[in-house]
Amino acid sequence: MERFLTGLTAAEIQEACSFPEAYRGRQVYRWLARGASSFDAMSDLPKDERERLSALFPRLYSSEVSAELPDPDGSLKLQVRLRDGAAVECVLLEDIEGRKTACLSSQVGCPMGCAFCKTGSLGYLRDLGSDEILEQFHFLEARKGRIANVVFMGMGEPLLNLSEVRRAIAVMTDPDGIGLSRRKVTISTSGVVPGILDLAQAGPAVRLAVSLTAAEDGLRSELMPVNRKWNLAALKEALLAYQAKTGERITLEAALMGGRNSGTESARALVEWARGLQVQVNIIPWNKVPGLDFTEPTRAELEAFLAVLEAAGLEASRRMRRGRGVSGACGQLGDTLKRP
Repeated sequence: MERFLTGLTAAEIQEACSFPEAYRGRQVYRWLARGASSFDAMSDLPKDERERLSALFPRLYSSEVSAELPDPDGSLKLQVRLRDGAAVECVLLEDIEGRKTACLSSQVGCPMGCAFCKTGSLGYLRDLGSDEILEQFHFLEARKGRIANVVFMGMGEPLLNLSEVRRAIAVMTDPDGIGLSRRKVTISTSGVVPGILDLAQAGPAVRLAVSLTAAEDGLRSELMPVNRKWNLAALKEALLAYQAKTGERITLEAALMGGRNSGTESARALVEWARGLQVQVNIIPWNKVPGLDFTEPTRAELEAFLAVLEAAGLEASRRMRRGRGVSGACGQLGDTLKRP
């Protein structure tokens, strides 16, 4: 995979740029972490070095923003065109207190095929490099200001591209890089068991979220084909091993579709499945995707579902809806990729 400087460590930048002094690599690394998009901005490099590097690397970024879609609620969705002509989407979500969260993609398309997700209908093209992941962050921050949190909940399954996700997180959480706390970074998985175990053993020590959606094997396999490979028993065993190793609480995400997995029997199944795990549950009302045969849950369904979880002592909340005006909410990413 071709590497661009935006995805490299300081030592790798030093080597790529043929710097005789190690501190020059660190200088460029820090500038890139701050979002510099050209060598001209790197004012502590001598002019002749900036000119040499500009000739050596005519394109500092491997990708570019090809469409911007602002939502009246303050969210922003970007379509990012990659070096090979493929594209992904990323989203900046802002809560009512003004905290900004970047929702980043890790793959072009997605191989998981979840029935309720727009991205799953696009199929899978390839993994993203760490440069392509980090550039999404920089594009969003350049337009919306300082980002507080990063979630790998965009297009793709991050645990199927864990090596590049790890490289990107290393830069994000490096005090000399972007400088985010690892507690502010979340990896969300559909339930890739080997990836969960790898994350437990080798890190990074970030937050883990699991898209559960249903706690009944038949229904989950229908909605999420990943369950046919790693069923609920295998998934729970992996999460127990993860918690035994890390001691960290896990977020269970449940996208609820009206009349499908939104009933109290589904809530009781979730409660039973979660026994023995330290979890918080994030209820996500399904976001409408044209062409998919699902409906949003009613308010009564949501309240009854939450009531079952809370009565069982589970910490549960309903996700605040953001980005729906630009198809930037959970399950909606990918609509601009079908446009001419």
